[in-house]
Amino acid sequence: MSDKERIMQLVDKTPEYKLGYIIAYIQGLNADEEADDSFCEKLYQDYLNSDDPDKDEFVSLEDAARA
Repeated sequence: MSDKERIMQLVDKTPEYKLGYIIAYIQGLNADEEADDSFCEKLYQDYLNSDDPDKDEFVSLEDAARA
């Protein structure tokens, strides 16, 4: 049995009210990686171009966890 056949078999056994979870998961798997990369690049460029005086300040993981 192929993976696709196994998935279809599982979907057939899934209650209707849970199908939204499957749809959301599959949509996430098929999300446009290029759009995600562009979004992350924009965040990075915004950070680099920021006038925030604290932008280059190091924060340890422990300090960040306490915040």
